[in-house]
Amino acid sequence: MKPSSHPNLERIALSVLQPGFVGTTAPDWIRRRIADGLSSVVLFGRNIVNPEQVTELTGSLRAENPDLIVAIDEEAGDVTRIEAWTGASRPGNLALGAVDDIDLTESVARDIGRELHAVGVSLNYAPSADVNSNPLNPVIGVRSFGERTDVVSRHTAAWIRGLQEAGVAACAKHFPGHGDTAIDSHHGLPRVSAGAGEIARTALPPFIAAMEAGVRAVMTAHLLVPAYDAELPATLSRRILRDLLRDELGFDGMVVTDGIEMGAVSGRYGIDGATVRALAGGADAVCVGGESAEESTVDLLSAALVGAVRDGTLPEDRLVQAATRVRDFAAWSGARGRAVARDLTGSDIGLVAARRAVRVRRGPGTGSALPVGGAVHVVELSPTMSLAIDGRTPWGVAGPLSDLMPGTTSVRLTEADLDGSDDLLDRAVLTAARDRSLVVVVRDAARHRWMSDVLTRLLRARPDALVVEMGVPAGDALGAVHVATNGATRVSGIAAAEVLVG
Repeated sequence: MKPSSHPNLERIALSVLQPGFVGTTAPDWIRRRIADGLSSVVLFGRNIVNPEQVTELTGSLRAENPDLIVAIDEEAGDVTRIEAWTGASRPGNLALGAVDDIDLTESVARDIGRELHAVGVSLNYAPSADVNSNPLNPVIGVRSFGERTDVVSRHTAAWIRGLQEAGVAACAKHFPGHGDTAIDSHHGLPRVSAGAGEIARTALPPFIAAMEAGVRAVMTAHLLVPAYDAELPATLSRRILRDLLRDELGFDGMVVTDGIEMGAVSGRYGIDGATVRALAGGADAVCVGGESAEESTVDLLSAALVGAVRDGTLPEDRLVQAATRVRDFAAWSGARGRAVARDLTGSDIGLVAARRAVRVRRGPGTGSALPVGGAVHVVELSPTMSLAIDGRTPWGVAGPLSDLMPGTTSVRLTEADLDGSDDLLDRAVLTAARDRSLVVVVRDAARHRWMSDVLTRLLRARPDALVVEMGVPAGDALGAVHVATNGATRVSGIAAAEVLVG
């Protein structure tokens, strides 16, 4: 066994972990670990009730370390933690990219930053700098600013500027680009087949723009990129994290992994093995706790790092370098947080942006189908969500439309609900909407065969139906009127309902 030259190896190993935990107050074990050297924690929707509670929680955590990194995955849009129970009050990246007003994007991000700063968050795992070049991508989609590299680049930079102006550090993700993939890395290992030249032209420019905008953290992607490394996923790859990100692109900030318990890496190497390999490959901090949020997980990972140093698997100077970058980032983000005055002023910029992002197309020969008149029946076809999206977060059009048009009726159906049953579809939709206007709400219909099949059947029976697409918009207009919101947030639903009622 190789002896360690550092007297505080256990403390150093603990400092590179960014764990989550369960509960709306700080567990004793988290407090103890912070006192023992833990430099970061991550908040999820399960930790959040309201702003006052989060402020009290972050304050209690920082009682042990004023520069503690308190991170959150708040993209706004479909991926929200701070508004997981109420629905996001701002549209996501695709909506902002559709508007393509960088001042608006910067304002929305600044508004997010003000809210996060007010409750004590110092690091936001956002924005997604991925170019959604594969329209069937199961995990990025509306989280991207779009399918064009130039659009994604300028809005990534604007988002970072806005967020960091409010005193919260941004984190560009998922390096080197998760947009051209067809597998959700929560479950399997995606593969990017493009060559190095194409990746340099299409996927890397938004990360370069992020660096030029002053981003100090980059999150890795759990995907295989044979153009750079045919064996190891990006999160574990020295060729990608050191040779490409550090040496070629010149990034000198903190590199944090995507959730290390995700199947793309833990399924192959185990959560502890993936952690050791990530640090050896060039990552500085390991995000964990979206699913594995127990004290035992932190103990397992810190012990694995210490053991790897002692058996020579992980060079000690690499671990010390990672811990130094985390410490430097903590000092920088902590100073920014204290230097920016808290601003609790509310803003309706989110609803303004959602309204501007709505796109309306009319089918041929439909005449004036808007506004809808009389009674309305809404059917919402709900897909299985990626684990990146909290499935409990409210979304849709039925609620906002009911507020604007009392007497609106609605039903939400999943693939499991239908299970090939034409009878349920007849009763819950066609019969229920017999004397009403029919609004069909879909979410990424082009990516879900069952949903597109149901939509086709409903439009065959009711060609006068109005379609609201709350995912990545389809190429063709569907229904008498096709309303695309470019996201499924609460304000996107409000904006669509306003269009429907005129």
